[in-house]
Amino acid sequence: MKERVAYFGMFTSLALIFSYVETLIPISFGIPGVKLGLANLVIVTALYLTGLKEAYLLSVVRVLLAGFLFGNYFSIIYSLAGALLSLSVMAALKRAEGFSIIGVSIAGGVFHNVGQLIVAMLAVETFSVAYYAPVLLIAGLFTGCVIGILAQEMIRRVKHWHADS
Repeated sequence: MKERVAYFGMFTSLALIFSYVETLIPISFGIPGVKLGLANLVIVTALYLTGLKEAYLLSVVRVLLAGFLFGNYFSIIYSLAGALLSLSVMAALKRAEGFSIIGVSIAGGVFHNVGQLIVAMLAVETFSVAYYAPVLLIAGLFTGCVIGILAQEMIRRVKHWHADS
């Protein structure tokens, strides 16, 4: 039990640090909501190293804390929608066992943007924001791939380290 609490605290801290670092990176693609998704590295890693319940709890805690610290009410709503849809899709693909960590992460990146796009359509009460979809989907593919590569390496190293202890 103590190990689980320690892991959760470590994952939460890392996710918040990555969320903060991402606010410092001046990347603007001209499309609202396009980010690297560094905190998702922690979520993907947690999905593979802890369990589904822990990953969901971590995802919600990360979104709420990061939103209160670095964002606002709307950023929390958008991030929560993207995070929960993304994690649900990643969990389903992981359970299907036909996808690599990178593939699962790519799907997570894409569906994170889909979740945010759905909230945007509901918020403005029009489907016209769907013209952002191609750019958001490509961004999700790219960022999901990068996060997947990093998560795969992180998991490999942590498992190796954990096996030595």
